[in-house]
Amino acid sequence: MAVKVRIPTPLRRLTGGQAELAVSATTVEELLMQLRYDYDALAQQILDDRGEVRSFVNIFVNDEDIRFLQGRSTPLKDGDVVSIIPSIAGG
Repeated sequence: MAVKVRIPTPLRRLTGGQAELAVSATTVEELLMQLRYDYDALAQQILDDRGEVRSFVNIFVNDEDIRFLQGRSTPLKDGDVVSIIPSIAGG
């Protein structure tokens, strides 16, 4: 089952410049573990040392924040779009 993972511009250097990845996963948890396997440097930007999603990173499945769904257990189906959005601070 393939889902699209949208990679924001600041993190594309960690995916060889790719804006989208195709990942086979049935849950957000599986997707994160696959990213850790395929793109460890990217996963390190998303996950902390305990493997938790960093507080400044938001993950959306089809425009729905996983915090309001089932978190990392959120199911994925073929064709879903997962967006990884790091918060940006500035002044």
